[in-house]
Amino acid sequence: MNVLSDHRIEHFLKSAPVKLTAMASELGIPVFLSSLAPAISGLIEPDEESPSGFRIRLNRHESKERQRFTLAHEIAHFLLHRSLIGGGVVDDTMYRSALSSRREVEANKLAADLCMPQKLIRLERSNRMHLSDDDLVNEMAALFRVSKSAMRIRLGV
Repeated sequence: MNVLSDHRIEHFLKSAPVKLTAMASELGIPVFLSSLAPAISGLIEPDEESPSGFRIRLNRHESKERQRFTLAHEIAHFLLHRSLIGGGVVDDTMYRSALSSRREVEANKLAADLCMPQKLIRLERSNRMHLSDDDLVNEMAALFRVSKSAMRIRLGV
């Protein structure tokens, strides 16, 4: 099953910016801003009190755009690798963890799909065909609340 068609999350992917905290809540995952070590962007760990059995902690000292991508990345671990989380998955600022590189690449790809759904990107891009690449990147990054570099990669410009 394609996780993007999961009924718990698909409705969130229809408008920008994607409401990632609400998505996590829908999945039963509480999200906390925490003072984490500077090299740690976020983590997903067991939480016996949450409906899903997990919670996500984000580094409060990072930019809002970075926190959003990290949240999407941790949601991706939940959706894709729940059985591998064990005692927790800590992702450093390069989105590396004790999981395999392949698993981290999978989580990064799904995180991009959660933050910047392709269908929504195509729609919003078509409404801005008159813009230069730089202006397009700036507007779309602001709309989706992601970094300009992430949007540039997503748009392929």
